[in-house]
Amino acid sequence: MVTLKEATTKSELKEFVKFPFSLYKDSPYWVPPIIADELASFDKDKNPVFKDADAWFFLAYKNNKIVGRVAAIVNHIEINQQKVKKMRFGWFDFIDDTEVSEALLQKVSEIGQKHQLSYMEGPVGFSNMDKVGVLTEGYDHIGSMITWYNYPYYVQHIERLGFTVEKEYVENKFPFANADPIFFEKANLLVKKRYGVKELNFTKTEEVMTMADEMFDLFNESYAKLSSFVPITDIQKEYFKKKYISFINPEYIKFVVDKDDKLIAFGIVMPSFSTALQKAKGKLFPFGLFHLLWAKKKSKEVLFYLIGVHPEYQNKGVTAVIFNQYHETFSKKGIETCIRTPELADNVAIRQLWKHFDPKIYKRRSTYRKDL
Repeated sequence: MVTLKEATTKSELKEFVKFPFSLYKDSPYWVPPIIADELASFDKDKNPVFKDADAWFFLAYKNNKIVGRVAAIVNHIEINQQKVKKMRFGWFDFIDDTEVSEALLQKVSEIGQKHQLSYMEGPVGFSNMDKVGVLTEGYDHIGSMITWYNYPYYVQHIERLGFTVEKEYVENKFPFANADPIFFEKANLLVKKRYGVKELNFTKTEEVMTMADEMFDLFNESYAKLSSFVPITDIQKEYFKKKYISFINPEYIKFVVDKDDKLIAFGIVMPSFSTALQKAKGKLFPFGLFHLLWAKKKSKEVLFYLIGVHPEYQNKGVTAVIFNQYHETFSKKGIETCIRTPELADNVAIRQLWKHFDPKIYKRRSTYRKDL
């Protein structure tokens, strides 16, 4: 028999965070989070997302042993302002036991019905800055710090319970050697001359921080038309600056401004921390921080996290300016592999953007939906 318990205390939430450490202890592909960071993201006093969202964290027990977990999420901006009556669920992990997965998703369904929502979708996080999707292909590839990993049986459980695919995502990679300057070097010069735009490069984090608020505003404008987009609020900006920007190499964040110095495009790339996080085993001390700092400086693999272009400049070749900057930086760093984080499979524009680099899809993932 499966019993569910809501995790509310710090020790219970720690058990919630640590469950995957036992579930995936024998997997060479799972990338663990830093436990303290994960706990902070669930702390209503630390994560400003809780000003506009509610979340419940449930643990499933069988024979007095934790066998599954799920987070049930209600995002009030999405529901009240965007009129999307969605019940979100994420951080969904479980042993290969249908009784467990069914009990967890039933609990999410009950909360959704209580809030008079129309359907449930997951796995997703609180917002677009969180991880998304259950892995459907590519189980034999190492994960990343910004994606969830799961065993193949997850899909079987979810579909058995009547869920259908809502959105499909793909992850691509390509050798940096494929980024031939012939595809963007000339366009870079033409775009700068035609539109009077210029690049901004920084080498210090404090310099990047002066542009961060404007960058998040542009992020909201750039991605507003994508399905399920929930904008970043002003109070969330400060949180994300501390959580993400401060830990990314400043030379991996690129900006493009117009003739009036207004930001019109940006790119965020981060070094791959996957192997470093596996070595850290969820802890920064005593050696975890050393592994992460080493990866920050020495990793030959990078993840393209975000590229944003103002709607007025989309389809005008501005990305050539960004690519040219990255090519110069990565050449100096000796980067060998470029990875693109999950992108909607039906996003034709993003595929066109990368087509000259001959990227290969190596993972697929999906979110699943069920009417309430």
